[in-house]
Amino acid sequence: MSAQPSASTSRVSPRRFTTPLAVAVALAVLFLWLSTLTLDSIEQRTLNTTYLLDRTQEHLILTVVSSALVALLAIPAGIAAYRVRSKAVRAFVIGLGNIGQATPAVGVVILLAIVWQTGFYTALISLVAYCFLPVLRNTLTGLEQVDQATREAARGMGMTPRQVLWRIELPLASPVILAGLRTALVFSVGVATIATFINAGGLGDMIVNGLKLQRYPVIVVGAVLVAAIAVLIDWAAGLVEDLVRPRGL
Repeated sequence: MSAQPSASTSRVSPRRFTTPLAVAVALAVLFLWLSTLTLDSIEQRTLNTTYLLDRTQEHLILTVVSSALVALLAIPAGIAAYRVRSKAVRAFVIGLGNIGQATPAVGVVILLAIVWQTGFYTALISLVAYCFLPVLRNTLTGLEQVDQATREAARGMGMTPRQVLWRIELPLASPVILAGLRTALVFSVGVATIATFINAGGLGDMIVNGLKLQRYPVIVVGAVLVAAIAVLIDWAAGLVEDLVRPRGL
């Protein structure tokens, strides 16, 4: 008798891997095209392995660290606002989250740089402020959507409110919360490009320098790398979302 596939394996369809394959093909075509060009000295200083890896690493660090901080701050804030069950507190918390989201991304970055300083940490705080709201709102929405009968059944079994939260409500709300984190990750990739304006590095350096110096190969490579990172991060987040989703959802 053949072995049955595990639940986690059955959730991951082979079609899931078409996205990274498509990105790999796109990058291969990009660098094949690049190899056919005759680059001048300025383009050679930018379009080399060391420079590309350094800028990509800076971009990924900004994206991942800011998203991790958003998760550490926004999810507990959403849980706290949900547990308080006060409309005034909830409106206040969402209003705070709206401050960063309502302001244009470049405005958040430049404003913080003016009142504080330029560099990595300012860019990091800007990204956290800009990406806070989707995770906060999805945490609240996910918890509120848990069926009341399910909560009552858990309380009838003798569970405490804390046990209901950790064993019932959060697992059932996890798909919605993870969708918010997925959105925040993709937001971070795009907004991190603006970090170059405050000397925080990232792939935005390539795009801005390419525009200033009218070096179109540099612009194309920078833009394609940013797009590739965004697509791959969205794909990876979707994969995690499928793997941790409770059965039956």
